[in-house]
Amino acid sequence: MTRMVDPQISPETISEETLELGLRPKILADFVGQATIKANLAILIEAARKRAEAIDHVLLYGAPGLGKTTLAHVIANELGSTIRVTSGPALEKPGDLAAILTNLNPGDILFIDEIHRLPRTVEEVLYPAMEDFALDIVIGKGPSAKMLRIDLPRFTIIGATTRASLLSSPLRDRFGVSHHLDFYTFEDLEKIINRSARILDIKLDEESAKTISIRARRTPRLANRLLRRARDYSEVKGDGKLSADLCRLALELLEIDELGLDRIDRKILEVIIDKFAGGPVGIGTLAAATGEDLATIEEVYEPYLLQIGFLDRTPRGRLATPHAYKHLGRNFKSPVAND
Repeated sequence: MTRMVDPQISPETISEETLELGLRPKILADFVGQATIKANLAILIEAARKRAEAIDHVLLYGAPGLGKTTLAHVIANELGSTIRVTSGPALEKPGDLAAILTNLNPGDILFIDEIHRLPRTVEEVLYPAMEDFALDIVIGKGPSAKMLRIDLPRFTIIGATTRASLLSSPLRDRFGVSHHLDFYTFEDLEKIINRSARILDIKLDEESAKTISIRARRTPRLANRLLRRARDYSEVKGDGKLSADLCRLALELLEIDELGLDRIDRKILEVIIDKFAGGPVGIGTLAAATGEDLATIEEVYEPYLLQIGFLDRTPRGRLATPHAYKHLGRNFKSPVAND
């Protein structure tokens, strides 16, 4: 079952993914937020245009749903380049990568999503391709094996990852440009919601856009998704026009509270506070107590809870903050160490 506040796209939800693609901006001018990154990319793109050459390899990292894939396509559109899309898990063997690289044309962009999940053998083939624009292939086996080097056209790799810390140093160092995407402000999310509403022909007022932006976990992908769910609710329970009251009712039905926390977020905080006296509690213990996958807690839930100051990550484990106690209606007690 797809978690509503999970900014990851469910592979089964094809219609949802199609709608997501339709809402993505095509040029930098239409991309809302990430002002510093946009300014740097504008200079990078303009300089490459003047020199009529490919841009440096670009690494984009940050939480899911913040616009890494969208930015990759924006860069390609701005340069007028062809973009090929793949992902780390899809490149299982060196031959998979070699097949893609040998079919690239000068100035093409290869976008690798979740690049930290590249197998080591594939990653090693990528090093000379990124640095020397060459592909080293071993032909034959044993004493008769020969090394063949194939020259590649100058191309650009754009890598995206939610776990930059898992990238190996040799791979990370080969990116000439690296940008971290931050969570969005409520004002930027309101602009994104209003833009999406115009594209989808949804009628909503200023208060409705504000209501959705506050509960969208500072994530554009989720803001667009909540906008569509609120539209569905208004068409069934109202006259099709979104009002602040209808938005609140729709989001309450989805169990999303006024800060964007859903039932699972609250469950994590309740377990830390009620079962472990506020912490510290290890991530493995927390995963077992909540019944959630360890990686899911780290990658999906924790970033936002840390961002809004409800959770502290310490060497001894996770701690619930006074803000979390207040939000859940609990009286704050100073956490004690759990051995």
